[in-house]
Parts: sequence; structure tokens; C-alpha cells
Amino acid sequence: MTTPSIEHQLAKPSHFQLGLKAGIPVAIGYMPIAMTFGLLAKTSDIPISVAIMMSLLVYAGASQFIGINLMAAGVANWEIIITTFILNLRHFFMTASLSQRIPARVSKKWSALLSFGVTDETFSVASTQGSRELHPSFVLGLNAIAFAAWNIGSWIGIFLSSGLPESVQSSMGIALYAMFIGLIIPSLKKSRPVIWICLLAIGIHSVFYWIIPKYINMSAGWSIIITTILASAIGALLFPNGGDTNE
Repeated sequence: MTTPSIEHQLAKPSHFQLGLKAGIPVAIGYMPIAMTFGLLAKTSDIPISVAIMMSLLVYAGASQFIGINLMAAGVANWEIIITTFILNLRHFFMTASLSQRIPARVSKKWSALLSFGVTDETFSVASTQGSRELHPSFVLGLNAIAFAAWNIGSWIGIFLSSGLPESVQSSMGIALYAMFIGLIIPSLKKSRPVIWICLLAIGIHSVFYWIIPKYINMSAGWSIIITTILASAIGALLFPNGGDTNE
């Protein structure tokens, strides 16, 4: 009996539709955050084409928000690239983990496509599936609906911002902080190490914000890069096994 080609398997509707269904909660959650990104991009005077391409090609919420703020602050391009690269290093580990559950027969072309669509949320959904092996079309459907929701939300935010009152547009500046708080609070409730690492990052960045400028002229981009590296490194040393939770 011949094994169906991977293209034929991806064309099967059942697994793809299951992926779409599993990704609906992610898509619903992405829409308001993506709209916020679009609004922030427009109110920060980021060119529309740049904002659209960020959602299409970068497709990483935290990096896109950070990127916009760094661009608005006039940070050098290479500092933005390094900062977003560091923020996205976790994707190497997430995709490596999922690759262990994807059939070995999947081609590199399809593996690259599937890995592009992996985010924190789609990884969580995929990794909690009961079956040991993940069908590639399931992952494709899961990623596709999340990707579509993020981009549609971004476009809505970009093109609707001009119709909003000035007071509403200016208030969107706090959306970045609200988004990060919303992302971190669930982890803070479950893990004491996360609390300590967050406090550590706050302390380090405070030093770079208030003390270091008195002696060294350091850009905002570099302070974020160094803070991220130091907090991550110290956290890894203090909690090599992830630490305990709820203790």
C-alpha cells in the first residue's frame, strides 16, 4: 500500500477543520489586541505599509508592539532587530518541541510554513492535544485562523483609527502596558519564579533608566536588550528547572 503524499494529507478537510475549530478561541482573543496594534501604529505615525507588513511578515505581537515604540522613539534599526530577535528566541524552543510530534515524513517546505505560524497561544493549543502525533493539517488550520484574525484585526485598527476621536486615539498609548500585564498576570498566579524574574527585570531596567544615564549615554534600545538578557540569565541560574509553582 502506498503512503499518501503530504500534499494529499493537507488537502483532507477533517484535520484542517479541527485545527480551525481549535483555533477559534485564539482568533477571538487576537482580534482586540491586533486592533490595538493597528491603532497604535497609526497614532505613532508609522507608515501604513510598514504596519501591514509587520503583521504579515513579523507576526509576533510583543515584538510588533515593542518595534513600534522603538521606531517612534527613533531607536536605530539594528537595535530594533536585536531586541525583537531576543524577544522571539522562545519560538526556537516552541517549534522544536512541536516538531517532535509532527510526522517525520513532512517536508522541510511544510515544516517551515507550520513553524512560521506558531505563537505562544497556538503552541499552547497544539501542545495540549491528547494525541501523541499532530497532523500537519491540524496545525495548519490552527495557525491559519489565528494568523487571519491577527491581520484582519490589524487592518481594522489601522484604517478605523482616523475615524476615532482624538481623545480615544491618544489613550491607546497605554494599550501596550495593558497587553503585557494581561499576558503576565496568569503566569504570576501560577509560578513564584515568574514573579521574582519580573521584579528582577523591573529592578534592572530601573537602574538603566534612572542611574546609568548619569554616567553613560545609553539608548532605550540597548537598555531593553541588556535588561532582557540579564533578567533571563539570572532567572535561568536561580531557577534552572523552572522552579515550583503555587508555593
